[in-house]
Amino acid sequence: MRTTNRRRVGFASATLATVALVAAACSPDVGGNGDDDTGEDDAAGDATDDGTDEGTGDDADLSGETVTLRYWDELATEAYEASFAELEAQTGITVELEQVPWGDYWDRLPLDLSSGTMADIFWTNTSNFQTYVTSGSLLEIDEALTDHDDWVQGVEDLYTYEGTLYGVPQFWDALGLFYNVELVEAAGVDVENLRWDPAGPGEVGPEDTLLEAAEALTGDGVYGFNSQADLQAIYLNFLAQNGAQWQDEDYNFAFASEEGVQTFQYLVDLINEHEVAPSAADTNLDGDLPQSLFLREELALFQTGNYRLRNIADNAEFEWALAPIVEGPEGRIGVVNGISAVANADTENEEAVIEVLRWLGTAEGQAPLGDQGSFFPAVLDAQQAYLEYWEEQGVDIQAFLDAAEGESTPPPAGPNVQAANNEITPLLQDMFLGNDDVATMLERAQDAGNAEIGN
Repeated sequence: MRTTNRRRVGFASATLATVALVAAACSPDVGGNGDDDTGEDDAAGDATDDGTDEGTGDDADLSGETVTLRYWDELATEAYEASFAELEAQTGITVELEQVPWGDYWDRLPLDLSSGTMADIFWTNTSNFQTYVTSGSLLEIDEALTDHDDWVQGVEDLYTYEGTLYGVPQFWDALGLFYNVELVEAAGVDVENLRWDPAGPGEVGPEDTLLEAAEALTGDGVYGFNSQADLQAIYLNFLAQNGAQWQDEDYNFAFASEEGVQTFQYLVDLINEHEVAPSAADTNLDGDLPQSLFLREELALFQTGNYRLRNIADNAEFEWALAPIVEGPEGRIGVVNGISAVANADTENEEAVIEVLRWLGTAEGQAPLGDQGSFFPAVLDAQQAYLEYWEEQGVDIQAFLDAAEGESTPPPAGPNVQAANNEITPLLQDMFLGNDDVATMLERAQDAGNAEIGN
């Protein structure tokens, strides 16, 4: 059983509570991100010292041992190289990195586990986590890591199964609304108060401001909003905001409800009826297309996560800013997610693996993840580097912090959820094309997903 639909994510509250201690000292450029002071005076020294003391291999000489780590995001390479250089200096343990692109990652992982060629430590997400726990592929680490730095509680909970910890949280993400400042100002759109209000096919309710804004922004080769078959950034949030569920408490899919049909109808209509969003024929083939359109100034409003923040900041040649995600009938409810490092149960180097995981769970070990603004570290006392980076860039990330503090809906979870998602996704993509009745397609997708769940 699990918490369903709306909830408060413990880690966000913990993060911002820490920040609040020194909010008065924050730069006005970052607005009350108050997060900018996650305990600069105390955390950088004390938490780092604690992590280092735990991670120096006092109980055994592990010098000369080699541990492999697999991950999918190339942005992590430089950070991990810096982190593990320090680990090697302290312990003599060498960590070899294996970056496997997302497009190949999940296909290779089960094959490499079964053949015995999988890395000692690897990243996982919530959609795949329970599959590998229940198959016995992951090492239990709760007893080995009973004393660790403070982690983002919500991410730690995502990788705890039946009371046992299997993953060391690495980073987390929340959602915001990127917008093109010039386009928004020219259209007179209030990005702080965008709301969707579903009524029926091709129609909106009296409280809807999103469609009007998107229509005002659409034209001359520009789309207003990125309605698309994007689970984390779009439809999980819209479902929760309309009182619908993606999964119920037993992991069964439940999105084909009346509220679910209404939600997806609204999103599909933005594309096919109102033509204020890019064609699903294009976004189905390239899920990154809305980011490219935004960077080319061909998309005015782009709802996505802070996982795209660095790419947009590095490549946008126009003025952009962040606003809260679009609000729905039941409020502004988003998805907050996180990635963890887990250990291969078949590792032949368990002692060194545990030592590397311990290091990855310390402020010192994770600080490089935030140094270049690429990842928001999941160790609370390592978050200062990320916040300082964006403050120095003059980027106000308050929208992400507010999303993390607010209500959220859980990401997909369950022992067979990835296999189920593989069945559901092409059916939903076809639905976004407008090829069939929304209710019919949702029932078909829900049945296909639940057949894989097997409850």
